[in-house]
Amino acid sequence: MNQSNKINVAVAGATGYAGAELIKLLARHSNVNVVALAHSPGTDDAPMSKFFPQLAGVCDLMVEGVDAILDCHDLDAVFLALPHRAAMAVAKPLLARGVKVIDLSADYRLRDVAVYEKWYEVEHKDTGNLENAVYGLCEHYRDKIKSADLIANPGCYPTSVLLPLIPLLKAGLINPENIIVDSKSGATGAGKKTSAALHFCEVDESFKAYGVFSHRHTPEINQELSAAAGKEVDVIFTPHLLPLQRGIQSTIYVGLNQQNLPAPRMPGSIEIQNAYEAAYKNEFFVRVKPEGATVEIKNVANTNFCDISYFINGNKLIITSVIDNLLKGASGQALQNFNIMYGFNETEGLI
Repeated sequence: MNQSNKINVAVAGATGYAGAELIKLLARHSNVNVVALAHSPGTDDAPMSKFFPQLAGVCDLMVEGVDAILDCHDLDAVFLALPHRAAMAVAKPLLARGVKVIDLSADYRLRDVAVYEKWYEVEHKDTGNLENAVYGLCEHYRDKIKSADLIANPGCYPTSVLLPLIPLLKAGLINPENIIVDSKSGATGAGKKTSAALHFCEVDESFKAYGVFSHRHTPEINQELSAAAGKEVDVIFTPHLLPLQRGIQSTIYVGLNQQNLPAPRMPGSIEIQNAYEAAYKNEFFVRVKPEGATVEIKNVANTNFCDISYFINGNKLIITSVIDNLLKGASGQALQNFNIMYGFNETEGLI
């Protein structure tokens, strides 16, 4: 493909962990031309390779304020890896110009404005575009993603929870009540901002729960699970901080629903496996293991894969899933969305 035929893209928030991952992925995408990079407020202009020296010779573009992207009129698509609240201010004028936007923040994920404003404690100032945003869980919203101009890239924890649960809820195999989600994430999930709680000496050789009953991914998980179940779902979600750089494991506890198969009984591994097979047999980036198999963060780190396993005991089901929070939980899924939007192979730039 000639350089002139490539899709011109920009990345705002390029100096964060997710932004840097995007640059690495885009650098090996054969159909992309990165034309502009922007940093978050409070960061000085500098070449990308100064922020991430490993990118020297890969991407040496100057990273400037977001005005550099807003003033660039040779753009087809923009990835927004900006903080929550900041992304909508950039997305709105870009969308008005006909630029496609893939937003990695939470600004367009929650369909109910009141819910967003409650959990993020700020007024939503782009409700017009919110109505047209497509939730970018690729394996379940692909048809809508194909024609979207605005993608709300899912959060990392929600991705690790929704991929294993949605097929089972749609099949009616599990009880939508009393779902318990116990998730653990590496420290990059909190972003690159300075925080005493994320210093090496605070994280190393330790393990803790945080955001109990208050984590902002809770309403996002509830929204998508409710849509799958056809009724309101309110999970108990507890995130934990692991002394790792990257990766998420979610352990999910649910009750099985009695089935008539033809005699009344609880579903077993055949029904669970069949539901997953129906949902993911053609999905390259979702790997479902047999009952009782082990999934581990190390086997998905630095990839866009989600690995899922499950365990059955009577009417109880425990599911474990693992993803890389920076890839399938952020930048990798964003690029997968981009590939779907433009009709490219979904693995382009990702393997």
